[in-house]
Amino acid sequence: MDSYDSYTSDDQAFATLFLIWGITFAILAVVVIVSYVLLAIPLAALFAKTGIPAWKAWVPFYSTFTWLRLGGQNGHWVWASLVPYGSVVTSVFLYIGMHRTGKAFGKESGFLVLGIFLPWVWLFILGFGRDEYRPELIAAAGLGAPLEGHGAQGYATPGVMQPAQYGAGQHGAQQYGAGQNGAGQYAAGQNGAQQDAAGPYSAGQYPPPTQPAVQPPVQPPLPPEGQQPPATPGQ
Repeated sequence: MDSYDSYTSDDQAFATLFLIWGITFAILAVVVIVSYVLLAIPLAALFAKTGIPAWKAWVPFYSTFTWLRLGGQNGHWVWASLVPYGSVVTSVFLYIGMHRTGKAFGKESGFLVLGIFLPWVWLFILGFGRDEYRPELIAAAGLGAPLEGHGAQGYATPGVMQPAQYGAGQHGAQQYGAGQNGAGQYAAGQNGAQQDAAGPYSAGQYPPPTQPAVQPPVQPPLPPEGQQPPATPGQ
């Protein structure tokens, strides 16, 4: 009888322990999922704002890989988080990239402190705020250009509107054509004025047609006074 009671108490203890473990696991799973969603939503908005497809923010590891490249860092640092204490290395390079990304939005260096302690708030401010992403500010600060998104050399996103290319001029100023400091030059005119070498009319325009001059009918000279006019034939 005593052995039966001991087995029953052990089963109850094991069931209670299993229930506590299950509840704890469920709570942790909910916290992880909620945290991931709270991070992925503003990260997707930031990606879309910087010229990167938003779906990349929802793929585990690949989202961090792309986030690193947006900040001008090697995306393969994400794999360091798979080894013990390697996540510290990944975080360091991610913070360096976040500092550069903040510069592109016109933020000061102190803004990075918010990104370290509250990254989802940092992402919400940049992803859904009114600040414009200007990667030329990164070059103006003497930092490396992003490796993905607007401002990355040779990068184009299908279906995403691309702004003017940055980084080719001094301090990343926009350049159009061959003008210096972003001043556009068209044809051979100065200050962008178009000149047509063919005449005063531009291409595709023609001068108005000229009307032929109408000559008045010629009147025969009048005879001298006192003389009859010559008779016309048939009279």
